[in-house]
Amino acid sequence: MTVHLKKLSVGSESLAGLRQWQETRLKAGFELMHVTRNTPRRAEEVLDGGSIYWVIKGVMCARQPIIELRSMQRADGRPACGIVLAPEIVAVEPTRMRIFQGWRYLEAKDAPVDLPMASDGDEAMPPELVAELRELGLL
Repeated sequence: MTVHLKKLSVGSESLAGLRQWQETRLKAGFELMHVTRNTPRRAEEVLDGGSIYWVIKGVMCARQPIIELRSMQRADGRPACGIVLAPEIVAVEPTRMRIFQGWRYLEAKDAPVDLPMASDGDEAMPPELVAELRELGLL
């Protein structure tokens, strides 16, 4: 059964900013990888179609498929886990999240649904605005 991870996108001001940063990394020849201290104990479930759900400014607004969990070693010799990500970032229904440290599991049944793309290939509204309108009962 699939399980996802949720993670704060530290330093990102917007979904567009996250996309731009990752595009820059790809153009420079780097793979997209988030290095973390702990390897998920539920690795099989994460690798069974799991994604990392990005939280930007308190709003879960996008997901990115996870393609590999790689054992690594930090510069100080301690073990680490590299979460290797697919290049596509999929916008999801914006959902407010409380701040947390590290990553957390996200059960598939609790994951927000993917948003359809606008005709120009971009999201129709900024995720923060959609989340606020939902909270106010306007969407």
